[in-house]
Amino acid sequence: MAKIPQKKTNSKSLDIAIIMDGNGRWAKKIGKKRAFGHENGTKSVKECINQSIKLGIKNLTLFVFSTENWNRPKFEVNALMDLLVYSIDKERVSLIENNIKLNVVGDLDSLKNKAKSKLESIISETKNNKKLNLNLAISYGSKQEIVNAIREVSNKVKNNIISVKNIDENIINEHLYTRNLPNVDLLIRTGGEKRVSNFLLWQIAYAEMYFTDVLWPDFKKEDFLDALEDYQKRERRFGKIN
Repeated sequence: MAKIPQKKTNSKSLDIAIIMDGNGRWAKKIGKKRAFGHENGTKSVKECINQSIKLGIKNLTLFVFSTENWNRPKFEVNALMDLLVYSIDKERVSLIENNIKLNVVGDLDSLKNKAKSKLESIISETKNNKKLNLNLAISYGSKQEIVNAIREVSNKVKNNIISVKNIDENIINEHLYTRNLPNVDLLIRTGGEKRVSNFLLWQIAYAEMYFTDVLWPDFKKEDFLDALEDYQKRERRFGKIN
């Protein structure tokens, strides 16, 4: 089993994002419907959350549902929304008891009323929690996020709220869905694909990336620790020369 090295990087300082890929292929391999894969994927979510709490990691961002996912068959989209509502109800007490703050990055207004209402409720209930920021990217697309930010900044320039000469990275950050979150240190993608799929394009500018062939429902504690161990072996220069 992988162990977290104690050199170079303190795991508590890590901000981690995960593209949870492979639910459908996992289900297909065992002759089940895609929804069965999504359901089993929630177990891996819980394992990653538990390990993040145990290691003292502050921020964990999970790619739950992209803007492109709306193009999937209606029955699958409905199943995913139902699973989201069910999971919120099931884990509500656990989130509160474990001092987890739930955030959503994405277009909440595009969700069905029931899912939106459930999310808004649990966001409010956990807003003062401190142990872990659990950020769910739902109806999220990074290109659209950046476009929306540009529109908001442009409108403020037009109305003399912001001066053009004062526009910098901080101003852009303040208008992103992730405005209150730090940039990502480690991006993990499961399922064997090696792309970022329109996820946190601005926020992963200097992130280390870890790709694994493990399908998301099979991604367990050991796999999470393997990703962290691999990260801690890397040397981050941010464009500088040591």
